[in-house]
Amino acid sequence: MNRICHIEIDERGLAAPTAEIEQERKVAIFDLLEENSFAMPAREDRAIPVGPYRVALAIREGRLVFDIATESTEKVGAFHLSLGPFRQVVKDYFQICESYFEAVKRLPPSQIEAIDMARRGIHNEGARVLQERLDGKAEVDIDTARRLFTLICVLHWG
Repeated sequence: MNRICHIEIDERGLAAPTAEIEQERKVAIFDLLEENSFAMPAREDRAIPVGPYRVALAIREGRLVFDIATESTEKVGAFHLSLGPFRQVVKDYFQICESYFEAVKRLPPSQIEAIDMARRGIHNEGARVLQERLDGKAEVDIDTARRLFTLICVLHWG
């Protein structure tokens, strides 16, 4: 029950993504819904809301917003996170992805692999930052954090 059953991305105000970014988003959503771990901890002011959860991601007023509801659409929480801690890692991730997409077109496999390892390293860093920012708000495993980080990057596109 501690999982995300539906994910929605608020695309209002976002530029149209490139084909590569759109593919990353589709894969991240598919993988996230196939397997994830997402739990909301108990707090003094509320019992543990029972999942599975519907999550809506948006950027509003310069903040990353997670709107959380139960499977039956009952709202159970919202997190508003500063984008500051994500800015550099998102910028680095976009740059390495650009290099990776170009490399795939023209470089030998050994060089592509080196760029992909760097890309995965930056992606892991973004997931770690997300886990830190969600501390006390939601508990996610590293794979879930990685997929959510990809979706956060999509929100930064544009």
